[in-house]
Amino acid sequence: MSAHLQQKKEKLQEILSHLFEEAANGMPIIVEGKKDADVLDVLGVRGKIVAAKSGGRSLLAVVTEVKESGACGAILLLDHDRRGKEWTARLKNLLEHEGITPNTVYWAELFGLVGREVKDVEGLASYMETLNSKISSDS
Repeated sequence: MSAHLQQKKEKLQEILSHLFEEAANGMPIIVEGKKDADVLDVLGVRGKIVAAKSGGRSLLAVVTEVKESGACGAILLLDHDRRGKEWTARLKNLLEHEGITPNTVYWAELFGLVGREVKDVEGLASYMETLNSKISSDS
């Protein structure tokens, strides 16, 4: 089991590393709320993080913020629950309409890898801690 968990951890770190690199190179990341943005900060993401649900903003306001930043694309990293999936689809359409390329690859890869164990970005940091703890105890 330890080998499987180790592989999972390595794949997660690889995905996050690519995500961090894109953010550092100016690609905005759209998350649902402030807590999600805080978790990305704790995980080491440096760059523009836009909280979609912060302060009662509309999705159109979020798209406008991304457009005004001059970015040609944006990474969508909303929660993987029903509302998060709906918002991802709506934001994707709105961004495309404005000529901004939406990236949902990280969203699909991250939540595909963690399955039902994590439903939101906010849970990623604690999931990584749990994964590390399980790997350490199996060693």
